[in-house]
Amino acid sequence: MPTNKLIEADNLSVLKSMPDESVQLIYVDPPFNTGRTQQRGQTTTKRSETGNRVGFKGQRYETIRQTVLSYDDEFADYWSFLEPRLEQAWRVLKKTGTLYVHLDYREAHYAKVLLDALFGRDCFLNEIIWAYDYGGKSKSRWPAKHDTILVYVKDPQNYFFNSDAVDREPYMAPGLVTPEKVERGKLPTDVWWHTIVSPTGKEKTGYPTQKPEGILRRVIQASSQPGDLVLDFFAGSGTTGAVAASLDRSFVLVDQNPQSIAVITARLKNAGVEFDVSQEG
Repeated sequence: MPTNKLIEADNLSVLKSMPDESVQLIYVDPPFNTGRTQQRGQTTTKRSETGNRVGFKGQRYETIRQTVLSYDDEFADYWSFLEPRLEQAWRVLKKTGTLYVHLDYREAHYAKVLLDALFGRDCFLNEIIWAYDYGGKSKSRWPAKHDTILVYVKDPQNYFFNSDAVDREPYMAPGLVTPEKVERGKLPTDVWWHTIVSPTGKEKTGYPTQKPEGILRRVIQASSQPGDLVLDFFAGSGTTGAVAASLDRSFVLVDQNPQSIAVITARLKNAGVEFDVSQEG
């Protein structure tokens, strides 16, 4: 089993140093690009007639980027940061591997188009909606109470997915099914109702964008097996590593924020997880 690693570094340099097809599962929760203003731009595009599959730097790929990025300069800056990292993510994924990209509702629609270009539309597996209920209650619009997780596979004919390994959840209408089914629970769909990390709960680390362990459990249970390597190169509070270790997976966590590294180190040590810490750059 590979050694668990926590790396303080620019994640792009770490990704470039990793071997091809070495990771089974990648989950990333990149910083959201909030507060943008949308101004349409004009552009000239050329359409491709080569079919649905789009490779790196192909004509259609360039057209999609030109069209979408011209819509919003701030998004162009955001994607110019994120795109090369996702390109490397594609390279290091095994043929059976899966990428989960956790996004704010402001970015999900742009990112879907661009990830289709980067991975290929035939490699899109799911749009998962994580629904929760916390924060303000706007009266001027429908309150935004969800995140989006886009799921892409490396090879649509050969990816790993094991629904039987996923923790089941209660039926919303238990009176409509048998007692046996109620006791067993049902498989989650692509809409995940799950509470946020409780401010007073044992999971809470104090990291501002911490995600619940229950969300990562579903991801890791479904798309990897014990002994597999899981990568998170926007590691944040370290939830991916904590859950991966609890499920007998190995992990590589990368973040360049010293606060993040300190939180993750304390969290993993408190959980009794063995790991190596290094600093690059």
